[in-house]
Amino acid sequence: MSDRPIYLDANATTPLDRRVLEAMLPYLTEQFGNPASINHVYGWEAEAAVQQARKIIAEAIGARPEEIIFTSGATESDNLAVKGVAEAYFAKGRHLITVETEHNAVLDPCHYLKELGFEVTFLPVEPDGLINLETLEKAFRPDTILVSVMAANNEIGVLQPLAEIGELCRDRGVLFHTDAAQALGKIPLDVDEMNVDLMSLTAHKIYGPKGIGALYVRRRDPRVKLAAQIHGGGHERGMRSGTLSTPLIVGFGAAVKLALSEMEAEGKRQEKLRDRLWDKLSTLGDVRLNGHPTRRLPGNLNVSVAGVDGQALLLGLQPAIAVSSGSACTSAKIEPSHVLRALGLPETLAYASLRFGIGRFNTEAEIDRAAEQAIATIEALRKVKGQTS
Repeated sequence: MSDRPIYLDANATTPLDRRVLEAMLPYLTEQFGNPASINHVYGWEAEAAVQQARKIIAEAIGARPEEIIFTSGATESDNLAVKGVAEAYFAKGRHLITVETEHNAVLDPCHYLKELGFEVTFLPVEPDGLINLETLEKAFRPDTILVSVMAANNEIGVLQPLAEIGELCRDRGVLFHTDAAQALGKIPLDVDEMNVDLMSLTAHKIYGPKGIGALYVRRRDPRVKLAAQIHGGGHERGMRSGTLSTPLIVGFGAAVKLALSEMEAEGKRQEKLRDRLWDKLSTLGDVRLNGHPTRRLPGNLNVSVAGVDGQALLLGLQPAIAVSSGSACTSAKIEPSHVLRALGLPETLAYASLRFGIGRFNTEAEIDRAAEQAIATIEALRKVKGQTS
């Protein structure tokens, strides 16, 4: 048995699958060419590998290879989508719509655009984390140019109704962007069925390498225009300049291929482990499940624990379990998660929250040990608090 903590933070990142590493290794050593070098075999090899990965990723979401733009990760993809659309379509309108529970990679660019004179509507969510489609419908304006709603929330795992959102956008001629960093390889995605015009993706959430992502950009019905945010060289059809990292792109493609081949069986396995963990934790009492109980990622469980201090809870779990809190640390202070506050949680519960991210390599025995440790820690902290209050 390993003396390292049980890793239950798969929503933050995942380990590189050894099968993905094996696919990458040749492009780190003997096949090291620049895919933009078109005059010799080294460049041809690299370009062929990049195009193969592009094809795999495109097929995973029902897109065409030429609609996949490689980036450094989902954060860059989100920035390129939000700011790129705003800059390209500002003559048509300066109003954007997003959701209070979005990742900061969408929220921060939106706040940046507000400083430049754009207007942004931040939609609230229901207590279960889902948006109200009627509220979205009422938020559209004649000058709305973009709606950005994430597919699967990174904290509470809630799955938004993409197809319905996409239909509302398409009917009004408004572009629809979704951050699908948490969703790729875990739930079915189809950009045509969902009427998605831009989709942000990343590799490291699905056992691929860090530092590589992609942005799907629709090329027809409608053809989406984007203003580049990185200039110099005209790579990726001028939308994202910079030498492509062939090893990372190959790893991304390999990770997507593996995730899709195992998605159905692995989803059922993780859901079973998630429910097993929740069944054990819920016996404590005063433990709240955050987010929709079933419309969520199979491996995500976010809970708030009444009667304990959030930081003490994390510290008590750290030697045995690697898990995230619902709190987000800033350079100045610890603040409650904006996602949990948007659900209506009081600060005390938002602070005392845990996000369990169950992944490919977790076992039932690990889930049982983690539950035992969590229950023991919570009971001890509640006892201490009861004695001091």
